[in-house]
Amino acid sequence: MTEIKDNLLLDAQSLHKHFAVGRRSSLLQRLAGRARPVSQLHAVDDVSIAVARGETVGLVGESGCGKSTLVRLLTRLLDLTDGSIRLNGEEIGHLPARQFGRSAYRPRIQMVFQDATDSLNPRFTAFTAIADPIRRLRPLSHMQLKQRVEDLATMCGLPVELLSRFPHQLSGGQKARVGIARAIAVEPDLLILDEPTAALDVSVQVVILQLLDDIKTRLGMSYLFVSHDLNVVRLLCDRVMVMYLGKIVESGPAEAVFRNPAHPYTKALLSAIPHFEPGHTVPRLRITGEPRSPIDPSPTVCRFYGRCPNGKPTCEASMPTLQTVGTEHAVACHFPLTASQIEDIA
Repeated sequence: MTEIKDNLLLDAQSLHKHFAVGRRSSLLQRLAGRARPVSQLHAVDDVSIAVARGETVGLVGESGCGKSTLVRLLTRLLDLTDGSIRLNGEEIGHLPARQFGRSAYRPRIQMVFQDATDSLNPRFTAFTAIADPIRRLRPLSHMQLKQRVEDLATMCGLPVELLSRFPHQLSGGQKARVGIARAIAVEPDLLILDEPTAALDVSVQVVILQLLDDIKTRLGMSYLFVSHDLNVVRLLCDRVMVMYLGKIVESGPAEAVFRNPAHPYTKALLSAIPHFEPGHTVPRLRITGEPRSPIDPSPTVCRFYGRCPNGKPTCEASMPTLQTVGTEHAVACHFPLTASQIEDIA
C-alpha cells in the first residue's frame, strides 16, 4: 500500500452521488408548510478509490451497483454530492462538470464508453471523431492534425482508408477502435474503460483487449477497467475492487482476491465463472432474495444483509467498513470468509 500511496495518480476519497427521486412538493404545499421530503437514491455511497501511475485497476459488480455512476464522477461528467478527487495531487472534485470540460485537467482523464455506436456522433466521420478532441484540447495545424489522426488510427489497427467513413459504415470492432483512438488522442494520464468490449463479438473482444494492453504498455497510461467479465479482469488488472449497491465491499491485488475472496458476494461472483475443463467442479455459493433498495438506505444495515448466507444480527445493527485481511487486501464484512468457511458455506 505504501508503494501505491507514493505513486498515486488518482486519489478519490469518500465519494457520494445521490439522486432525488419521487414527486416534489408543489409551491402551495411548501407555502403551507406541508412540503414532502424528497427521497434520495444513493448511487455511490462513501466510495474511495486510488489508481497508481502505470497501474490497471479493475472495478466489478452486478448491473445497477453504481459502477457507471462512479466512473462518470471520476471523469467529471457528473457533479459530486460530496467527496474529494485528486489528480496528481491536485483537487479536481470541486470543479463543476461543465467547467471541468473546459479546464486544463480535461485532457488528463479520458474515457472509452461501453457502446461505441452510441458514443460516436453519426454525423462525424471516423477522422472527425478522432480529430475533435485534438481540435478542442490540443490545437494543431491542419497537416499536423491529419498526421496525428492517421498515426492514432494506425496505432489502433484501423486502416487509414476507413477514416472517411461514418459510424454506420463501420463494423463493431472498427467503431471500438475509433472510440479508443479518440480517447487516447490527447495523451491522457488515466484512461477509464467502461466495459469497452461488452457490445462486441467474442472473437473481436480478444483483439480489442490485446490492443488495449499494447497501448497501455506503449503510452504508459493508467487504466480503470470496468467489466462484468471476471476472467478478463483477472488477466489484465493489477488490483480489483468489488462494488455492491453503491459501496466497495472488497479490494486488493487481483490474484489475492481471486484466490481467497473474503466477502460472500465476491465469492458468489467468482463461483459463477463458467469452467469448461472436463471433470472440473467448483463449489457454488448461491445467493437468494432481492437486493436492498438504494433509495434512502439505512446507514446501519449492511447492504448485503438479507441475501448473505452468512448474515447475523450484527450485520443489521452496524454497517461494516473496509478492514484489512491481508497484504493490501481489505473487505467490508463483519464475518469475512476464511478458506475453510468458503468450503463450508458453498
